[in-house]
Amino acid sequence: MAPSRPDESPAPSTDPVASTALWMAAERARESARPDRLFDDPLADALAGPEGGRIMAEMGAEMPENPALPIRTRYFDDRLLNMVGANGITQVVLLAAGMDTRAFRLGFPDDVVVFELDRPALLALKEQRLETTGARPTCDRRTVPADLARPWTHPLLSAGYLETKPAVFVAEGLLGYLSEPQVHELLGTAARLSNPNSVALADVSGRVPPGTPFLDTWSARLTEAGVSRRFATDEPEALFAAHGWRAEVAGYGEETADFGRWPWPVPDRDDPNWPHNYLVTAHRSGS
Repeated sequence: MAPSRPDESPAPSTDPVASTALWMAAERARESARPDRLFDDPLADALAGPEGGRIMAEMGAEMPENPALPIRTRYFDDRLLNMVGANGITQVVLLAAGMDTRAFRLGFPDDVVVFELDRPALLALKEQRLETTGARPTCDRRTVPADLARPWTHPLLSAGYLETKPAVFVAEGLLGYLSEPQVHELLGTAARLSNPNSVALADVSGRVPPGTPFLDTWSARLTEAGVSRRFATDEPEALFAAHGWRAEVAGYGEETADFGRWPWPVPDRDDPNWPHNYLVTAHRSGS
């Protein structure tokens, strides 16, 4: 990576987690530049920086754009907009928030509190880059330095999270990078912090059959970048149910997760010859 200019915030390039956050910001910037964009993230380019664009180019070299990334973001955007304010939900918890800008771009009212959890160094970089844009959130935005591979209840509560009020927990692009015990711990912690009207939004990767060229290349590049996939399941309903969540699942290309951008057929859930990925909306059981 080339040295940063004096007016650029240097990225912690040795940290694969930070690199992934910059890469995803670059993907959102690219989507925002399309005439048929599924969402508009005007801060994404500044947050990605030149490093994010370089990583995106390297990861996607000689491969088609991955439609799952913008579809996933739009899918969760729509659900957040439908949920926040409904049933008294005024707390949004972004787990591994990275360079997420929903506190700025979704127009949440000022009584909504958005908690952004991520590693301290990454949040510090994000604040540096946000300062250069002059952008202000529409809601009460609170950064929470925390490593989600370790206990994170205390940092969240210290930031003002109220267990007595409903919340939406968002784990976008996260679970696949955790170990199986870490996934269970995260879902269990979110459940313990949730009242009966709370919701969890997450994407879950299914197991990929061998010999899938596009995904094999993608997986190899993730491994080279130090962020290889560690967790997968084709039973997301059971995964969430084990921690008191009642999950509704959509697959890419289905009516609610297409947006005119999914180019392939929707595979049958029981077909082992196709890769599967799941978008989950989970309600606390009994709600």
